[in-house]
Amino acid sequence: MKSIIITGAGSGLGKELAFLYGQQGFHLILIGRTLEKLKAVESQIRAMNGHADSFVLDITDQTAIQTFMDGIRGRFHLYGLINNAGVGHFGPFENIAPSEMKEMLATNVLGPLYLSQALLPSLVEEKEGFLMNIISTAGLKGKVNEAGYVTSKFAIRGLTESLQKEYEHTDVKIKAVYMGGMDTPFWDFNDHIKDKSRLRSPAKIAEMIVARMDEDTIIIE
Repeated sequence: MKSIIITGAGSGLGKELAFLYGQQGFHLILIGRTLEKLKAVESQIRAMNGHADSFVLDITDQTAIQTFMDGIRGRFHLYGLINNAGVGHFGPFENIAPSEMKEMLATNVLGPLYLSQALLPSLVEEKEGFLMNIISTAGLKGKVNEAGYVTSKFAIRGLTESLQKEYEHTDVKIKAVYMGGMDTPFWDFNDHIKDKSRLRSPAKIAEMIVARMDEDTIIIE
């Protein structure tokens, strides 16, 4: 059975993508920071006759990622990676704390970079699979009170576009997803978006992504 790794799988878009890919017969490797949330998603997938395993992993720690990858490479048939985990801090540029910028760059940029670097050789060797980076429309244009967040997303856009070119002669597909804000717990810890009712649900966005998996660049405004 082919396995797909999803980061930030305990809630929001990561959870909804896990449900959909589970229904398609993939085994899900759920990664996040809170085991309780991951296990809840895992239980729901198993209740739908799917297959999943949960792992707590600090994606900003390259050594931890390498140890993790070494541990699962022999256990599962690795087929895909969805870099979905992300954090955001918002407000006037001059008010962004150094710790907030470091957290965004570590989670939104270094995490996907480390995981991609650790997995891509296996996918190339297997001559199949995909890598998908969930970037958001913050990777397409600048936005007021989002300078730090947009910086991190432009960086991961650059990584993705470079990998698309570097791996275009292999059987591994590199995919970028740019979508607007969703009604997820991502906004629970800030007041950047005051009315979440106008936002799409993560379930709807997940459906749109899966339906367009044949596209290398998926833009959902």
